Amino acid sequence: MKKLKIGIIDLVAKGPASTLWSKIMHANLASIMPQAIASWCEQQGHEINMICYTGKEDLQKDLPENTDLIFISAFTQSALLAYSLSNYYRSKGVVTVLGGPHARCYPDDAVRYFDYVAGFTQKSTINDILRNPFPQRPSGIHLSAANHPSDLPGVEERWKYIEPTLRKSPFLKVVPMLASMGCPYTCPFCIDSTVPYQPLNFGMLKDDLRFLLTKFKKPLVAWHDPNFGIKFNETIDAIRSVAHRKSFRFIGESSLSILTEEHLKKMKQAGFVALLPGIESWYDMGNKSHTSRVTGKEKVNQVSEHIKMIFRYIPYVQTNFVLGLDSDIGNEPFELTKMFIRKTPAAFPGYSLITAFGEAAAQNLEYQKSGRVLPFPFYFLNNHLAMNLKPKNYSWPDFYDKVIDLTEYSFSAKSIYRRFMSNTGFTSKWMNFMRAISSEGFGRLKFYRQIRFNLTNDKNFRKYFEGETDQLPDFYKKIIRKSLGHWWRWLPQGALVHDQNAYFHKSASKLAV
Repeated sequence: MKKLKIGIIDLVAKGPASTLWSKIMHANLASIMPQAIASWCEQQGHEINMICYTGKEDLQKDLPENTDLIFISAFTQSALLAYSLSNYYRSKGVVTVLGGPHARCYPDDAVRYFDYVAGFTQKSTINDILRNPFPQRPSGIHLSAANHPSDLPGVEERWKYIEPTLRKSPFLKVVPMLASMGCPYTCPFCIDSTVPYQPLNFGMLKDDLRFLLTKFKKPLVAWHDPNFGIKFNETIDAIRSVAHRKSFRFIGESSLSILTEEHLKKMKQAGFVALLPGIESWYDMGNKSHTSRVTGKEKVNQVSEHIKMIFRYIPYVQTNFVLGLDSDIGNEPFELTKMFIRKTPAAFPGYSLITAFGEAAAQNLEYQKSGRVLPFPFYFLNNHLAMNLKPKNYSWPDFYDKVIDLTEYSFSAKSIYRRFMSNTGFTSKWMNFMRAISSEGFGRLKFYRQIRFNLTNDKNFRKYFEGETDQLPDFYKKIIRKSLGHWWRWLPQGALVHDQNAYFHKSASKLAV
């Protein structure tokens, strides 16, 4: 096999980012798979040049150059930047490969702009590309393994790719790790809902933790598991065998059903300092919160008491909600969330607008079949800039009125103060305050108000939301153009538009054969 010069780009940001949150946290959001691919390619004897783009780098200067092959990892919100970069590299004769969530969600769109599009990616998938590193035109090749890899290169092997990114973070240095892949729950909006759960090698996990103790006095690790602790005892015992006497700090995302008091005691002993449980809805998905038989106010009371119990062991908790679900009707879902905030002031509320990400979940077939999915450009599909699913039980103005009201309530001076006073420790207080006044709180509120204004005062804007026209409002086009800057001229023709119903059309074609 010929020795190749390989570039790898992990797109954490979709363009230049200058918010306080991005400056402090983007370098801590690096993905694990680009690092794994770098290691796999290096194992085959290839020369690697990797960059994690956090929004503060000058891509014109820092991009890997003089390469034969470029791997780009992107979430859907970064897809347009990825398309521009691919177009730039292909103009120089470089073969391009797309991976990451966007490759899984929108493969049929991505093959228009990349030579290879990799869905589920194992080492053998990468080796297939390395054996055939040639342009694929006019349409690229979509490759996907049957499932996720059963093992990944360890932290020590990936360290040469982890450390340069961590150096970009001014304060917190968060190391990404995985203990498992997939999820046993079937939330209809989630990309992991159809991915079988599988734990990774616990021996490797222990080796990774031992290695980190040689690099940090007290390592801070974020578990990237979709749902941490499904095999709780095996996982926590492996961690505690190395992380004794709180020698680590851990962050994890788990369902409330896992976070029993017995488990929380063990997590505290292991050094967990932050948890992000998914509440999602006051009416649906009760299996994740141990509330499958209760809804409404009863669920609010039960979940609130559960979160308060978590705070007895873990100092930082973010509670995740999804707004716009089909089960939501009228004011009650939003008022129940306000009630939860009053009852549980220490928790930071994380809100997502429900988004149908292409082929991410089987439920998206029904959404597309019923004509409810809108063709918002990929740039805005990040769970808060745009909701590409027409709400079932609300008009657009009514929905945004309620989202704005809830956001105002959640990040009012009173709520920020109560949250600040209810938290213990400087880090928790500082993190919540920063998030509230930065893009996640005040920033989103400003954007939502502008959307609401446009819905009333711009007829063409409203028609786009109602699906009566596919003509993208200039409001959105200007945002993309400003964000891409230099890379706007490299955006391929037609890339602002995609078939929002491609998953349904493809499924219907298969049934017809």
